[in-house]
Amino acid sequence: MRKTYPLHIEGKNPDRVLDAVKHDIRKYVKRQRRVALPEGVDFWDFDCRFGLSADTAVPVHFGNLIEQIDAAAKDGATAVYVEVLVKNGNRKARPAGSGPEDQDD
Repeated sequence: MRKTYPLHIEGKNPDRVLDAVKHDIRKYVKRQRRVALPEGVDFWDFDCRFGLSADTAVPVHFGNLIEQIDAAAKDGATAVYVEVLVKNGNRKARPAGSGPEDQDD
């Protein structure tokens, strides 16, 4: 999903527009996570980019995407560019002795 969202729409409350943007992003991610996983893939991961325009977009972690949108709206941005691309995710085995159950108190 690559999309530029306007944050100020004539006749609409800016807070409701912001909520609609966040809802649209969450809905897309939820829909993508329902897609069947290919063989050898553990989970769906997401590459995200965020900026005020497509040219100025920088990579961000998916967990920080909503915070970035809130910060841009608070700073008075009129529109934001969001890019969320799905990719395969594979879990990596932890080295022996690095987990919390392996630690002695």
